Formats: sequence, C-alpha cells, structure tokens
Amino acid sequence: MKHSERYERGWKKLQEIDGEAGERVLESLKDIAPELAQYIIEYSFGDIYARETLSLQEKEIAVVAALTALANARPQLKVHLHGALNTGNSISQVKEILLQMSVYEGFPAAINGINALGEVLAERSSQGITDVEGSAPTASSVDRNTRAQEQLNAIAPQGSEAFREKYKAFVPVLVNEGMAYAYGDIYSRDNLSKRARQIATIAALTALGTFPNELSFHIRAGLTIGLTPEEIKEIMLLMTIYAGFPAAINGINALKKVLEA
Repeated sequence: MKHSERYERGWKKLQEIDGEAGERVLESLKDIAPELAQYIIEYSFGDIYARETLSLQEKEIAVVAALTALANARPQLKVHLHGALNTGNSISQVKEILLQMSVYEGFPAAINGINALGEVLAERSSQGITDVEGSAPTASSVDRNTRAQEQLNAIAPQGSEAFREKYKAFVPVLVNEGMAYAYGDIYSRDNLSKRARQIATIAALTALGTFPNELSFHIRAGLTIGLTPEEIKEIMLLMTIYAGFPAAINGINALKKVLEA
C-alpha cells in the first residue's frame, strides 16, 4: 500500500521514538478505526514531531510531563517513557520530571508516573536494554528556604515577590511551605537543567488547561532562562496532540500576552 509523504515522514520519526509501540497502536486500530491510525502517523509524527525547533529529547520531556498531568493517559505515558529513554534522557532525568510533577499535579500523579516508569524499566530490562542511570542530584549545604529564594531569583525574581505579597497574609503556609517544597526541595536538585524543568512545567500546565496565571508565570520564567518564543510555541504545538487544540490555543494566547507585556 502506497502511503503519503507525510505518513512516510511520520513513520520514520515514530521509529526514532518508539517504533514497537507505534506498530502496536496501528495493530490495535486497524480493524475499527484505521483512519485514526493514519492521522496519528501523519499529523502527530509527520507534521509536528518532524519539526526541528525542539530536539526529540526535549519533546519527550514535554510529553512525559503532560501525560503525567492527564491521569487517564497511562498507556500513552508508558509509550513516551520508553520514548524519553530512547531519545537520550537518563533514568535519573526521567524520574526527576515525574518528581517535579508532584508540584503541579499532586503526589498521586507523581506516584502513578513513577510506578509506570518502574514497569517500563522492567520491560526494557527483560528485552536486554540497558539504560543510562544518569547522575544523582547533589545536596546543597544551605537551608531549603535559601535554596528556594535562589531558584526563584534565577527564574522570576519579580514574579515570586508578587506571589508572596498576594498570599502571605491570608495563607502564609502556602507561601512558606509550598515555595520551600517546590523551589527549595525540587527545583534546586541539579540533575535536570533549568531549561528542561521549564519545558516540562509549561507543557504540563498547558495540558491541564486550568491554571492560566501559573502558566504565564512559567512562560516568563522560561524566557528568563533562555527559551525562545519559537521554542515555547513549539511546546504548544506539541500539546495539540496530547491535550487538544483548545488547550494549545490557550497556551499560545498566554505566550502572546506575556510577550506583549
């Protein structure tokens, strides 16, 4: 059967990420919805994944974060956990993405993600695949509140102060403990770059679609640490696949407002 150029391009790109999973998806859909299988290959991988603004490694960081946010997408999360490892992320980096999602999606989502990763690693080990463990995070000697402030100063010094002023009188524990956990405990871990952390968070908040202020905060943070507007647009385009066009459009509108401001 002759396929379109988009299909051939998409199939080739899918092979780079997780060809075995792609074949299983096509097999599961061929009798009931072959058109859906075709569109997955043509649009998702032939149109979007084939774009080169972000690396495949970074795209898989974004997708793992987004699918962890979407609690009903566990089978797809496992596919992209394979994909994240196949495209050059270490086990340590993938664990770190899942751990970071506890800040934005809660501990149950992070636990489910870690359990899915455990299953994926067992599958890969049984197939004789040896993944790179990666470096463990090093601990800083300063206290967690100081670490938190250092991290916030690096990504959004003015934004963090606005947050503190808004909530410190009404709910100080949210400011003190919440920010200490998010930035003193998690963001201060050094086995994932600031760039990767913002890619993951922007993707997850876009996929969730219910936190416009937090998404704008992290878009600004992403720009501060060196992401370009084009790279952030690319995250939004990627989210059309996993969270739908309305979520991606909302993300683009948030980026537009940040840039205009």
